[in-house]
Amino acid sequence: MQEVIKASGISKKFEATQALKDISFEVNEGEIFGFIGPDGAGKTTLFRIITTLLLADEGELKVLGLDVIAEFKELRKNIGYMPGRFSLYQDLSVEENLNFYATVFGTTVKENYDLISDIYSHIEPFKKRLAGKLSGGMKQKLALSCALIHKPKLLVLDEPTTGVDAVSRYEFWDMLKKLKQHDITILVSTPYMDEAMRCDRVALIQSGHLLLTDDPEKIKDGFSRKLFSARAPEKYRLINALREYPETISAYPFGDSVHITFRGDVFDDSIYEHLKKAGIEHATISESEAGIEDRFLELMDK
Repeated sequence: MQEVIKASGISKKFEATQALKDISFEVNEGEIFGFIGPDGAGKTTLFRIITTLLLADEGELKVLGLDVIAEFKELRKNIGYMPGRFSLYQDLSVEENLNFYATVFGTTVKENYDLISDIYSHIEPFKKRLAGKLSGGMKQKLALSCALIHKPKLLVLDEPTTGVDAVSRYEFWDMLKKLKQHDITILVSTPYMDEAMRCDRVALIQSGHLLLTDDPEKIKDGFSRKLFSARAPEKYRLINALREYPETISAYPFGDSVHITFRGDVFDDSIYEHLKKAGIEHATISESEAGIEDRFLELMDK
């Protein structure tokens, strides 16, 4: 399988801050490859290096078989980039923005309309509206249409669904799946762990370090302990009490519950006595299936 991205030992420092440290990975042709991590993990810095907008301090990087430094002009013709912050011209209409980006890349909207039709059809009825007046979900679709209009071989999306409602997020990922039919490789970053499960492979990144790269199901299944879920009316007090329990290894908030691991992968009635002493009544604890979030937190602890 052909490699679209091959990175070896990529590092980047901003004064005293080590944004990336010895990052190595490969992305194969036709993949949806996700970088998963919280804000400040290094995702945006890495994506700017991949899209030739920033130079790495160390390491080697080839994208689409081209050197990102020596052959950056040729490379830019074949990359579609959607940055995390909406960066289109807010005082131009939807239609004007799309035509502008098509012209920049020496093409026309008509020539590649079939590629963006599923996405653009959602906002085409508003093509005369100024981009700055669009909702978050519509801005997202316009930005994606502009990134695709020159039919790139690699689409780079930096947290494309941040700040967008749940329905628009779901629709967006359905669109990405359809784009695979056009032989476009997709590199996407997200802080949302549920989106990680929709990638072909993911890389978990934290504080500039790559923790693990694999199929998301394999990452999830790699959780090394039994996981338990605890619930009680006062969740904040519950977390603190569980963390003070001598047999607790980890306790993290997870929705309306707390995910816990114990030494020996078991607990007994002494935990309920401990919680009662902490003023917590009616707590329930049951075994739970680990998700990719749990694996990520486990790797961070290690």
